[in-house]
Amino acid sequence: MQPLTDMPMSAPEGGACDGGISLVSALTADEQEIARVMQICNACRYCEGFCAVFPAMTRRLTFDKADTHHLANLCHNCGACLHACQYAPPHEFAVNVPRAMAKVRKRTYQDYAWPASFGRLYQRAGLTVALALAGGLALFLVLAVAMNGKLVHEPLAGNFYAIFPHNFLAVLFSVVFLYAILALAVGVIRFWREMSPSKDADLRDVASISQTRLPAAAESISDVAQLRYLGGGHGDGCNEEDDRFTLWRRRFHHFTLYGFLLCFAATCVATLYHYLLGLHAPYRFSSLPVILGSLGGIGLVIGPVGLLWLNLRRDPQHGDPDQHGMDRGFILLLLLVSLTGFALLLLRDTGFMALWLAIHLGTVMALFLTLPYGKFAHGIFRSAALLKFNIEKRMPNRLGIGGE
Repeated sequence: MQPLTDMPMSAPEGGACDGGISLVSALTADEQEIARVMQICNACRYCEGFCAVFPAMTRRLTFDKADTHHLANLCHNCGACLHACQYAPPHEFAVNVPRAMAKVRKRTYQDYAWPASFGRLYQRAGLTVALALAGGLALFLVLAVAMNGKLVHEPLAGNFYAIFPHNFLAVLFSVVFLYAILALAVGVIRFWREMSPSKDADLRDVASISQTRLPAAAESISDVAQLRYLGGGHGDGCNEEDDRFTLWRRRFHHFTLYGFLLCFAATCVATLYHYLLGLHAPYRFSSLPVILGSLGGIGLVIGPVGLLWLNLRRDPQHGDPDQHGMDRGFILLLLLVSLTGFALLLLRDTGFMALWLAIHLGTVMALFLTLPYGKFAHGIFRSAALLKFNIEKRMPNRLGIGGE
């Protein structure tokens, strides 16, 4: 391995680094930066035990486009490597792994988005698009209610379907939800095909890949459920505004993740109540859909508020400043969905139910429409990257260097 002091600070466009990392012409400047940084990290190995990025790095001597996309989405942006790195700014090597990874990670959401035009729009102004879409859809539904009735009305005993018919809501939100699932699926399939582990394997490894997929998938699910790599690689947490470790980012992510899943579970249970049991809304406060939705809503208040607080306080060296709009747009949408949902629950027996129903449905629809093009996508892409990593580490390391 070439001594660190002899390593080049950059590589020419379409050229090659003298330290052994060849950069193909297809690499963008941000992808070349990952290759440069990984060259230095591959020589140092100080952060090898911090997260999945560094063991994955040690299995490579060159980094092509697929490798940079894989490593970028494998990075959890915990910040530990930045504060531990002896070559971080203001050192002349200017190694900033979180920022390099964040720039390419954001780009992958755009590159693999379907349709691509909406992905580009969201990347340019995530916060503006998210809030404008939520406000526009809410206003549209408010006007629809006003044209067909009254925004302030006699109490309807919480009967939402007196405002919008059940079949109308079911069809409308099924279409929006299925569109979001389809767009996410197309994006992650494109991503997976580019970085598929079988492309990195020789003929000796191909047979072993199928045997490793089930245990690798189980480990990946466990990693996601625990948010393992938000522990900073040592279990003490991430670095936020300084080099002190904290687990609050991991905890707020847990509130957000499981709050979202509880709200989804509430919707599924209510659907089963309606179609299988013939039990129609409104449901009692003690019913399972309301309990699940309320617990999920609490999680979607605590988690997003905490994540927004950390985002505003975080060291500017962490991540990509241009990504703040996308991050904060998604956080605020989650928070709006939860707050308007609670307002609707508390006011459903009053004359203001129609107004809050329209506002809540507008924010929910905006959230679904932007799921494939913003911060939510990182969970899907990161899960795919973790699956590749967990498959790959079960395969023989033909380089024979580095630990895992």
